[in-house]
Amino acid sequence: MVDFDRPRRWPAYAVAVLFLGYAAGKAAFALQARLGFPGGPPVSAAESGGYFMEAATAQWLATASGVLGACVAVATVTALGRRTPRTLMLLVLVGTLLAVGGGAGIMILDGFVGIGVGWQWYHGILGVLVIGLFLEMIRSYAAATRRVAG
Repeated sequence: MVDFDRPRRWPAYAVAVLFLGYAAGKAAFALQARLGFPGGPPVSAAESGGYFMEAATAQWLATASGVLGACVAVATVTALGRRTPRTLMLLVLVGTLLAVGGGAGIMILDGFVGIGVGWQWYHGILGVLVIGLFLEMIRSYAAATRRVAG
């Protein structure tokens, strides 16, 4: 029988690896001053030209957000993160889930339904897995930091 109240560390580490992979992909495109992501749909020159900031700057900011996301994920399973006020950490995790879920949601919709971005079905599956992993990481953190009445 599976114990759903038991905290697990592996989802946090998996999310951290995904965030670092995201950061690496964004850094690779930042070095080329291109928008997009390796393995993702191509971004046209017209779309890049109409973007609200320079492509390299946007990609370096996305790289930094990926590294920060990895740090937050690892913090959910470390002593330092566990000393952070629970409410604050849960707010950060839910905010991050909204951002990650938005991107993953677009991948899911475009991958399975097609909204014109260019993501494929396998990107949609990845989006579902990312949301599931992130939800399990939050559940696990909440279980590990829950105060036991007594």
